[in-house]
Amino acid sequence: MYKVIGATRSRAFRVMWMLEELGEDYQQVDAGPRSEEALKYNPLGKIPAFVDGDEILTDSVAIMTYLGDKHGKLTAPAGTPARARQDAMTFWLVDEFDAILWAAAKHSFVFPEDRRVPEIKDSLKAELLRSADVLAERLEGPFLMGDQMTHADILACHCVNWSIGAKFPRLNDKLGAWAARMRDRPAFKAAQEKGAG
Repeated sequence: MYKVIGATRSRAFRVMWMLEELGEDYQQVDAGPRSEEALKYNPLGKIPAFVDGDEILTDSVAIMTYLGDKHGKLTAPAGTPARARQDAMTFWLVDEFDAILWAAAKHSFVFPEDRRVPEIKDSLKAELLRSADVLAERLEGPFLMGDQMTHADILACHCVNWSIGAKFPRLNDKLGAWAARMRDRPAFKAAQEKGAG
């Protein structure tokens, strides 16, 4: 059985949601960043970590890519133009959504107070709003890559949810409606319930 190390209200949720979409059993170890438990799996104490047999993997996007490739679901096949487009979308989301939200978190509570620059958050919020508008324009089907859900959808929706929790301004309505549909998926709800249990 797979093991996911990380709190539900973290990037670990992306991995949990993907496992639910795949229909794979897993155990969640509810651990915060830099906790004693997290340090057992990642010397940096970052979460999530993922255990598959003797293998320990880190970074939520790398884990989702691994799972998609291993199970042949929620991803385009490696070595195809569709995969290159999916990877381009994934990397763009990491740069234009995840990194912005993480920078805001660092300047809100992660960094020691003497290293925080609260003023930077206004520009980060403006940049996220711009990125949300760009993403909404690219949304042509029920999913980011068209008719098939991929792990890019999980990443994007998690970032939209993160922006809400971090009290960023309301994002593009089209993107918000898409994210609401994603949150209505049974696998999303199952991951939430598992994390609450």
